[in-house]
Amino acid sequence: MKKYVTDAPVLENAAISDGIYRMVLHAEKIALASQPGQFVMVMKPDDSGAFLRRPFGIADADAGAGTVTIIYRLVGKGTRAFARMKQGELLSVEGPIGHGFTVGAGKTLLVGGGLGIAPLLFLAKSLPEKPVFLIGGRSEKEVFWKELLAPLAEKIYVTTDDGSFGTKGFTTTLLPDVLEKEQPARVVTCGPTVMMKGIAAIVRAAGLPCEVSLEKRMACGIGVCLGCTFLATSGTRKKVCVDGPVFDAKEVFA
Repeated sequence: MKKYVTDAPVLENAAISDGIYRMVLHAEKIALASQPGQFVMVMKPDDSGAFLRRPFGIADADAGAGTVTIIYRLVGKGTRAFARMKQGELLSVEGPIGHGFTVGAGKTLLVGGGLGIAPLLFLAKSLPEKPVFLIGGRSEKEVFWKELLAPLAEKIYVTTDDGSFGTKGFTTTLLPDVLEKEQPARVVTCGPTVMMKGIAAIVRAAGLPCEVSLEKRMACGIGVCLGCTFLATSGTRKKVCVDGPVFDAKEVFA
């Protein structure tokens, strides 16, 4: 699949929760080519070699408007620099990159935690029917996503570690009940690895297909640096950037 490198003007860049920002970029060719589950590699064009490109899952791509949206957390010098960017400033964007989600018919259950929920937004928008969401966080403050998901979802289930909102526990705590009530045709999950491993095991036991989206540190995004490899269940090494980031759960978790 063809990808592009462009200096994209920032259209919007604002905090949507404590330390979480949403940035909308004007990148027509990337928006047109993007599929749910793919990502972009970005950097500030004026960086003096101090920063490598950083990968961000595509939270939305609007082909008509020519926009690409990313959602990011402030974690270091690079993301703090992104947060200071104003409307009209340029961000160098490379993409779309990677193998995305399967977009098929039938009810889909999307399970997410943390920033792993971001790429599920784009997938939900692209599905032929509204999906069911199961999201988790440590507290009510961390499940602010429910407001963003509401227009895209048939139903939203929420868990919090401390019980401050929704069901007390983890997404794996509630998943068996959700599977029984909703009877989805498939499950897609993105978030912390320990969460996805637990989700995949429950879904496999239920006899349903499951896709997982992996997050790995990467420097190049084109399969050269080998910084994002992992040992698949087949015994072969897979590259998250070019073979993924989306995989059948059976390829990732034994």
